[in-house]
Amino acid sequence: MTSIWEQAQALREEMTARRRNLHQHPETGWTEFRTASMVIEELRQLGYEVSFGAEVVDEASMMGVPPAAELEQYMARAVSEGADPELVKQMAGGKTGVVAVLRSGKPGKTVAFRFDMDCNDVEEERGAGHRPAQEGFASCHTKAMHACGHDGHVTIGLAAAKLIAANREQLAGTVKLIFQPAEEGVRGAYAMVNAGVVDDVDYLFGGHIGFKATADNALITMTDGFLATTKLDAVFKGVSAHAGAAPEQGKNALLAAAQSAISLNTISRHSQGSSRINVGVLNAGTGRNVVPDIASLKLETRGATTEINNFMVSEARRILEACAAMYDVQLQVTMAGAAPACLADKELGHEVAELAKAKCGYEQVLEYVDMGGSEDCGYFMERVQQRGGQALYMMYGTQIAAGHHNSHFDFHEDCMWKAAATLTEIAVHFTNK
Repeated sequence: MTSIWEQAQALREEMTARRRNLHQHPETGWTEFRTASMVIEELRQLGYEVSFGAEVVDEASMMGVPPAAELEQYMARAVSEGADPELVKQMAGGKTGVVAVLRSGKPGKTVAFRFDMDCNDVEEERGAGHRPAQEGFASCHTKAMHACGHDGHVTIGLAAAKLIAANREQLAGTVKLIFQPAEEGVRGAYAMVNAGVVDDVDYLFGGHIGFKATADNALITMTDGFLATTKLDAVFKGVSAHAGAAPEQGKNALLAAAQSAISLNTISRHSQGSSRINVGVLNAGTGRNVVPDIASLKLETRGATTEINNFMVSEARRILEACAAMYDVQLQVTMAGAAPACLADKELGHEVAELAKAKCGYEQVLEYVDMGGSEDCGYFMERVQQRGGQALYMMYGTQIAAGHHNSHFDFHEDCMWKAAATLTEIAVHFTNK
């Protein structure tokens, strides 16, 4: 009988073609209408029970959603690029999440895998040294690029779905595949978690191409050290006035925002672990001779734990409110994204490492790497762990052409079939526990 590793290797050309198709048609967070449509159609053909749209995305929990008119444009674009119009219609409002379930008919555990689908707001390199440009699969959309490997993640997820279905007789319990929108900016997982998509899950696995795994034919089974984070947008509204003739009639929103940008960095560090704050964007004013009546900040906090991050958020809000009061302007603060800390189950990481060594053909299997940064897969992991399950975040080894979120980003596509094989072995092993 052909091994799962060999079955996956036979999908190499199919997976490469799919990844390149996705790479050429990137879609940013909450606009993944074409990608989700492709995912739904493939999963249905494989015999999965497929739920999507409002069934798996809680509208009240969606963060950082584009305006309705913009979403309509992206829906039309998706249809023009081959998406099923009826499926796209059912995902209106940006509800592009997809969940697929395969039931073995035998008692066993429920094992879930999460795959993110969105791209970055990056203009892709068009020069001769960039392989996607050279070989004709660079992004056809301006200021949108799969510069983080999510095109590979979707491809891995669909290949794993095919392999799991082909090896259904080896399964017990249930396999659940979660295709998540809007990971960039940590916006999408929260809405799917609040829709209850992992409430029945015993084991949850997330994963990523590259980052700390930059050697080909390698697997890291446990990634730890992700920081909890909150993304905030602060808008200050004052009163405009003639800066020369009547400055006393104005209320200066620009100064309130500038004061905030400086004062936010006075928040003390936390004794219990790493903490971060950063103001990444400040926009203000309308003219040289006008007291500015409008200003906005885009900022983020991070913490080694959710509690530390919550401390940073509380202090940030306090300072924003104080600065608004100082200049007598109005303040509106909205949450544009968030993620808790990702805390992996160490014994699960060890078990997956032993499984990979026994069943897969990697040259190197490592059990641990400390990551830093943030990942909203933490919401899925946290919910599963709160309900008595276990969770893990892995990394699939590949050389990369440039850093993640860089316009020159690319990766070695052989990592994809190996990842799909690994996830299939995990599905077989853990549904039977």
